[in-house]
Parts: sequence; C-alpha cells; structure tokens
Amino acid sequence: MELTLERPPEGAAADWTIDQNWERFTPQEHAVWDTLFERQARLLPGRASKAWLRGLDVLRLSRPGIPNFEELSERLMAATGWRVVAVPGLVPDDIFFDHLANRRFVAGNFIRRADQLDYLQEPDVFHDVFGHVPMLADPVFADYMQAYGQGGLRSLGFGALHKLARLYWYTVEFGLVEEEGALRIYGSGIVSSRGESLFALDDPSPNRIAFDLRRVMRTRYRIDDYQQTYFVIPSFEELLRCTLETDFAPLYAELEGMEDLDPETVLAEDRVLTQGSQAYARSRPRG
Repeated sequence: MELTLERPPEGAAADWTIDQNWERFTPQEHAVWDTLFERQARLLPGRASKAWLRGLDVLRLSRPGIPNFEELSERLMAATGWRVVAVPGLVPDDIFFDHLANRRFVAGNFIRRADQLDYLQEPDVFHDVFGHVPMLADPVFADYMQAYGQGGLRSLGFGALHKLARLYWYTVEFGLVEEEGALRIYGSGIVSSRGESLFALDDPSPNRIAFDLRRVMRTRYRIDDYQQTYFVIPSFEELLRCTLETDFAPLYAELEGMEDLDPETVLAEDRVLTQGSQAYARSRPRG
C-alpha cells in the first residue's frame, strides 16, 4: 500500500487537493469504470440499502465513464451540501478529518487496470466515488460523515485515532443496516466489491452482530480480506444520534483499560444476528 506523505506533493494545494484534470483519463480507463459500474449497479438492488440505491442517481451523469468531479459536486451540493475533491493519494489524518468536517470528500484520482477488476489494495476512484458518494446524498448519513470528521479532529488530541478508525471501518467502509426485517449493505468497501457484496449477506462464515459503539471501537480489523465480523446498525438516524450524543473523551479513557478484540470474537453480551462459522477465515493465511 502506498505510504502517506508528510507534505503535499508537487502540484497539490496546502489541503492536498489537486485538479481532477478529467480530460486526461483515457478511453480504456473510462471503460473500466463503465464495466465496474454496470456490474455493481445490476448486482446491488435487493442487497444495498435504500439510501444507497437512492443516492446512486447522483452518479448517473451526463456522460459515461469516470465522473467529472465538478459536475458531480454540483449535484451532491444541491442534495446535502457535500462536494468531491481530488487528491493524489492517501492524505494525513488531520487533512482527511478537516475535509470531512467541512463536507468535502477526498477521492483518489486514478482507476484500477482492466485486469484488477476484483481486487485493488489501494482505494481508487471507483471505490471512493461509486462506494462512498451515493451515501453522501442521504441527508442523515451526510451529517454522520461530517460529525465523524469533527470527532476525528478531536481524537488527535487524545491519541485515540486507532480506536475511532474502527468506527469508520465498521460503518462507513463495511457497515450493514437492518431494513424491513432484512440486512442490507451500505459500506463503501462492500458495495464497490462484487465478491464482498455477495459474501457480506450470503456467506455463512462471518459474524453479523448488532452495532454497539464500545464494542465496535474495541474490535480490530483486517484490511486485506473479507471481514470476519460485520456490525449491523438499526438505522442511519440511530448511528448519527449515537455519534452526536456520545462524549468520546471519557470513552477513549475507558477503552484504554479494556482489551482489544480479535475480528472473529463473539461476546456473551453481543446481540448476534448470525453466528458465523469462520470457515472462510480459517482457510486464509493471516498476514
């Protein structure tokens, strides 16, 4: 994975943003976007949350291929006041949180090759835009993302970023939600992946556990494979309420005195929706 630089690279602004330079994308790169978009858009109805499916319309722009961020931001701004900005790669934590706190979503400015459709280690424009932007068109989730950015800036003063990062991972990236008695996906890491879109809902291997803030922030995760546990929120309103009403400073202190949990762990006090077999995890080597 590409390392985060300590200062903006040449050509980037102080906030690490760059011109998207949409015109430089090749027909082959646009074709990769179209292939991925068409495959996932066909797969996700009945699997993705209603909020994500509604938000998908913001990506149906005036032309095929990788979205032009200016046009995309106009539509997103009209919906929830967010916009999408291009960055050259991974950015420092304080920069990332500041953008979120000000309703700017940072997106990578490259796309995977045609032979990498099913796996890419570093997030590309398809993951960042197709995965994240539809949820940013939902007013409640848009407020949650801003609140997370504000909380992230505060977390830097407590040395608790690793704890807060788990909340982002298990909600924004790999979250499930209960809708009308069924589980649906909304996390960007799932909706942008054909394999995990199927695995997260259908496979007997992972645990699916009701969301609890402390529980989530104690739980480690793996970045290189499908998840061993998914946390399920009851609604986006409840996720936002929990985030806004929690005083994170004493929570960070409390968590420092508690043992971190492995991703596959199930506690007696968990509300378990699905007790996973962990067969997939046992078949995979640990990094």
